[in-house]
Amino acid sequence: MMRGMGNMQGMMKQVQKMQKEMGEAQEKLNETEFTGSSTNDLVKVVFTGNRRMKDIQINDEVVDPEDTEMLQDLIVMAVNDVLEKIDTESEKTMGKYTKGLPF
Repeated sequence: MMRGMGNMQGMMKQVQKMQKEMGEAQEKLNETEFTGSSTNDLVKVVFTGNRRMKDIQINDEVVDPEDTEMLQDLIVMAVNDVLEKIDTESEKTMGKYTKGLPF
C-alpha cells in the first residue's frame, strides 16, 4: 500500500513541476513581441503574445483620404499576419505540454 502512495506522490510532484513550467512558458510567451505586416510593409503592427497591440506604424504613402478602404485592408492584413504568428508560436511553445492529454 505504501508503495502506491510513493508513486502517487512522485506523480503529483511531476504534475506540479509541469504546471510551473507551463506557467513560466506562458508568461514568457505573453511578454514576447511579434510583428506583423501588410504588403510591402506599408502597415506594421506589434503585438505581445497575449494579443495586446503595442504599436502600429502606417507608411505615409498609404494615407489617402480618398481611399481609406485600402488603408483599412492593409491594417487588417497586418493584424491577421501577427495573430497567425502568435498562434504558431503558442502552439509550438504550449503544445508540448498538452500533447497526448485527453480533453
